[in-house]
Amino acid sequence: MKITKAGSVPAKKAPSEWFTGTVWQNPIVEAPEPARVRALTVTFDPGARTAWHTHPLGQTLHVISGIGLVAIRNQPPELIEAGDNVWIPPGQEHWHGATADSSMAHIAIQEALDGRVAVWLEKVSEEDYSIPTAH
Repeated sequence: MKITKAGSVPAKKAPSEWFTGTVWQNPIVEAPEPARVRALTVTFDPGARTAWHTHPLGQTLHVISGIGLVAIRNQPPELIEAGDNVWIPPGQEHWHGATADSSMAHIAIQEALDGRVAVWLEKVSEEDYSIPTAH
């Protein structure tokens, strides 16, 4: 058993090659092998977002505050807000982040396959980010 005390692991700024805007990552768990689970809290400033990416074993998002967007390739973004859960199947190209005028935080849960939890693609263009939401 391992207990990680609150505040003992510092937040880190998300890498600019995979994120647009200011994004902070706070690790929750990175279980040692043979376990594969990875979870972290991700906080997006208004307008901040991930690049397009996929997950080899899928991803679950649980929104804990604010209003955000999530989109899959070739479809308009959908609004997500506190309490919403999103399941993204393995290999599905997608992005997620805050709306232009609200911050958003979610817990991201995914499993590693061969040590890898994501495959990063190109950044989301302003055009794709600005497409009106589906709802």
